[in-house]
Amino acid sequence: MSGNRLRVFLSHGTDVFPGYFGDHALAELRKHADVVRNATDRDLRDGELAEAARGCQVIIAFRGSPGTEATFAASPDLVAFLRCAVDISTIDVPAASAQGILVTRATPGFVDAVAELGIGMILDLARGISRMGQAYRAGRDPEPGRNLQLSASTLGLVGYGRIAKRMEEIALALGMKVLVHDPYLRPGTGLEEVQAQADFLVCLAISSPETANLMDAAGFARMKRGAFFINLSRGELVDEDALEAALDSGHLAGAAMDVGRAPDQKPSPRLARRPDVVATPHIGGVTPEAAYHQAMDTVRQIASLAAGKLPEGAVNAGQAHRLSRLGIAVS
Repeated sequence: MSGNRLRVFLSHGTDVFPGYFGDHALAELRKHADVVRNATDRDLRDGELAEAARGCQVIIAFRGSPGTEATFAASPDLVAFLRCAVDISTIDVPAASAQGILVTRATPGFVDAVAELGIGMILDLARGISRMGQAYRAGRDPEPGRNLQLSASTLGLVGYGRIAKRMEEIALALGMKVLVHDPYLRPGTGLEEVQAQADFLVCLAISSPETANLMDAAGFARMKRGAFFINLSRGELVDEDALEAALDSGHLAGAAMDVGRAPDQKPSPRLARRPDVVATPHIGGVTPEAAYHQAMDTVRQIASLAAGKLPEGAVNAGQAHRLSRLGIAVS
């Protein structure tokens, strides 16, 4: 079947399509496949997603459409499930493998975008930009309160992947002292030491069973009184009750987060509404450049599949026996 044209379902709803895929990437995709689009403004999942993609060999999935056993079991024509993102935590890879369906992921094109948002959050916490701006807009003349100068502050990074490395570069250029804890990528500095010394502690560790509730009551207690906590990784890394208690007691001066335990990894509303919290709804990677990068990753994956080749970003190639329908041999 090498060289045949594929039929692809694009799950991005009409509301998120412009910001997360876009017309240019769609035009490139149509060079390699016949595209069926999600005509609703809703995230499709389970049997509804399978029904919408009936007759399609590939689903390109927005993050709001998980890859579930129900979808895979009801998709006899499906050969590949392409996540238009790096995170595949909402894809049941064993269930896909059991049906012989390939799962792929995109490469991280959002490094600069998330790092820049993180620095912006640090600046906001340090100078009270959001808080004071809202008060002044409402006709009040707020007290400046506590202001920190970044060049006299310490940034603590928990995790040392690409985003953390970029944040370190920016922070050093601003004159900050930077401490890093990552037992795998930068061993030597303990988590407790970074927690105790940081004025701004940024959680960027990967999500795994070992890092669940990595920041708990003991971790927040180790932080300096008056320090700030920022989460740019995943909601499950933070015990939110413990964070709330640390804010309520005044031990922490504030927090910022782009992720949390609400649906779609958004910050939990009870924390987001606090005046001492800066919260954004999981938009760290939402820039045209970052979205285009990941959309074009999926386009290249479709081009490979249409040419009878295993695409880059394959997660379970050894179990994806339906690839043989496209003339792709798997071992």
